[in-house]
Amino acid sequence: MDPRSQRLFGGGRAALGDLTTNPFRADRDRIVSSTFFARLGGVTQVISPGGSGLLVHNRLTHSLKVAQVARGIAERLTADERYTALLDKLGGCDPDVCEAAALAHDLGHPPFGHLGERVLDRLARERLGLADGFEGNAQSYRIVTSTEISGETIGLDLTAAVRVALLKYPWTRRTYPTPHVHLMSPAPRGAATAPDDPLGGSTKFGAYVTELKDLLQARNATRVAVWQQSVEASVMDTADDIAYAIHDVEDFHRVGVLQQGAVATELGAWQRDRTELALDAVPDKRPGGALERLRRDLRRKDSWISDDDAFAAAVEHVRHELVDGLLVAPFDGSLNAEQTVTLFSARWTRRLIDAIEVRPDPPVRSGHVLLAPVQWHEVQVLKFVHRHFVLERPDLALHQRGQARLLGTLVEALHAWLLDPDEADRLPGRLHDLVELAEAESAGLTAADFGTPHAMPDLTAVARGRAIIDFVASLTDGQAVAMLDALSGRSRQLWTDAFVL
Repeated sequence: MDPRSQRLFGGGRAALGDLTTNPFRADRDRIVSSTFFARLGGVTQVISPGGSGLLVHNRLTHSLKVAQVARGIAERLTADERYTALLDKLGGCDPDVCEAAALAHDLGHPPFGHLGERVLDRLARERLGLADGFEGNAQSYRIVTSTEISGETIGLDLTAAVRVALLKYPWTRRTYPTPHVHLMSPAPRGAATAPDDPLGGSTKFGAYVTELKDLLQARNATRVAVWQQSVEASVMDTADDIAYAIHDVEDFHRVGVLQQGAVATELGAWQRDRTELALDAVPDKRPGGALERLRRDLRRKDSWISDDDAFAAAVEHVRHELVDGLLVAPFDGSLNAEQTVTLFSARWTRRLIDAIEVRPDPPVRSGHVLLAPVQWHEVQVLKFVHRHFVLERPDLALHQRGQARLLGTLVEALHAWLLDPDEADRLPGRLHDLVELAEAESAGLTAADFGTPHAMPDLTAVARGRAIIDFVASLTDGQAVAMLDALSGRSRQLWTDAFVL
């Protein structure tokens, strides 16, 4: 049997619901049929779906577009004779595998987007004593291998190829591989520790210690370095970057947040004053300074590709397409406005997909599949526009601080409920099941597995903590709000479909 089609639990066996004999297409179907995939329609991409109707992407529409881009990349690469031998040497590039991994890559995303990810990680480590904390990519891998139910198995029983393609960061937070990737210089992208927590392990990682055995089984047949993405994971990762860069800019033009004047001032000032800005010790306090800070950060972090001429060309192209193009007229919902947005997105998607390359020996901070230098810089500038003019807004911060407080209160309330001996028989059924699953998983682990070699953690407390995090991370934005309303006594509605207990 092809080791890439080997399943975690069933060998090569098809499941009852499989409608195709192609194992990778069956994986795609299993992912799309998952309740975790359906819930993504109610999970924040950047702002909560309930706050802007159908105008902005949620995690479901984002995942569908990442899958579309990933399949487009894979089909172009496999049709390009220049890469045939190299792709085979590196382990293959199947469009079905890339599409399936892209569909599954955000299954573990918690309520309220990346804010929820940061809050749950802090609560998991500091309040619940989980050395692994929380990480959205690791949670996605946990779902497909452990917490989802698919027919007769725990997890979705995906093939090794798709599980490997899901591993954007193929290491655990602290313990695998040895020596750990955060000790490399330079470290792979995402592997470095947080500046304020040098002993806390990598900031990004692909699996918790409870899923390490599954990770090793999946990567057994890979032909890349132990810390390196597979080609198909690299395709998925690149597709995610492309979709994020384009569609988030598109979203905030639609809702009127991205204003032509502000973007034009920042980009134009940098183009006009870039020589002077480059000499300024603190450029941020003047127009063009934030963009200059980006240029410096790229030079520092990504010297393997960063180039001042390519950066200047990228700023000019983004200015032409965005300031002189998309943002010229406010979005008013007209057919002409819709067409402008559609053409902007289509042009950028085609431009970036056509700029994809495959390298046999990429730098440590890159996968084998990557954008050409000019287009790589364009993506960085597009992401800067989104970050600087949307994510740094005070009104967004206001809502996010409230969402962070909500998640913290919800975790505390569920923890108190779980510790109440008088309520043991009335716990939500799923929370009870998640505790049992976490207890079974942690029973066979050692202190070294947990990254605490000198002291074994309290396994009961660890199981409860992981169960609470699993439970909260599986909620939509609306379910998290409704559950806290009920737990705090603010809701008078007893029977509700906002969540199922």
